[in-house]
Amino acid sequence: MRPEGLFVGLCTLDVIQLVDHAPASNEKLTARRQVVAAGGPATNAAVTFSHLGGATSLLTAIGAHPLGVGVAADLHALGVTVSDLAADSPEPPSVSSVLVTASSGERAVASTNATAHRLVPPDDLDALVAACDIVEFDGHHMDLAVATARAARAAGRTTLLDGGSWKTGTEDLLPFIDIAVCSADFHPPGGTTTTDTLRFLREHGVIWSAVSGGADPIMWTTPDGEGTVAVPTVQVADTLGAGDVLHGALAHRLALRDDRPTTENFVEALREAAAVASRACASFGTREWMRRG
Repeated sequence: MRPEGLFVGLCTLDVIQLVDHAPASNEKLTARRQVVAAGGPATNAAVTFSHLGGATSLLTAIGAHPLGVGVAADLHALGVTVSDLAADSPEPPSVSSVLVTASSGERAVASTNATAHRLVPPDDLDALVAACDIVEFDGHHMDLAVATARAARAAGRTTLLDGGSWKTGTEDLLPFIDIAVCSADFHPPGGTTTTDTLRFLREHGVIWSAVSGGADPIMWTTPDGEGTVAVPTVQVADTLGAGDVLHGALAHRLALRDDRPTTENFVEALREAAAVASRACASFGTREWMRRG
């Protein structure tokens, strides 16, 4: 069975450069390497889902600017079907400028994110949702996310939230989310710790949840218990997009199942997704890990 996934959220043009160190004020650096590719949390997750063998659709905003045309072409080559809700916009796409420090793999990112677009759900939203097994959200384009999550809940499709950070409107999205996997930077109102985050999600109806923290174990909770999943140790070259890859791999694993989650298969899916994300961290950029197999 080939799983089908719908990914809703941010699409950017990523300009990623490998440097010896982050530049000081007025300093100019010559990068060791450069990657230019489509990026963004939902986009990288969609690319991962496609690479793992899924049929993948991305609901986002790109636009008709020449840079946007290049972004769309990149995704088409990777097997991602794009529904561009800003197809007539002449404005350039969101651009993320990324510096990756060679010695540590740590990254610094500057981006406009989704601030340029207020997206209206497409007329064929119900059909897009009905055609998929799982819908993943990154919390960007929140009005679109809530409308799609509501349609997914009505259609009985599994919904997965990539909680990279708390965003305005997240409280409106959570009632329609089945599974949430958040980063350690996701801090709901009044919360400062991982325990706070997991408690908040449960109190807002998300009973399958986890929090990742880079190389630290993933903490999870289900209706039946709680625990951790160890993250495989690798020689880190680049941490950019690791969480996105985690979500794409998790969505793929969950979509392969016909039934609802159990604690056992949820934890196993987290474990397998963590292995894929760790593999991605062992190479520079967001694409090389796929070429390495």
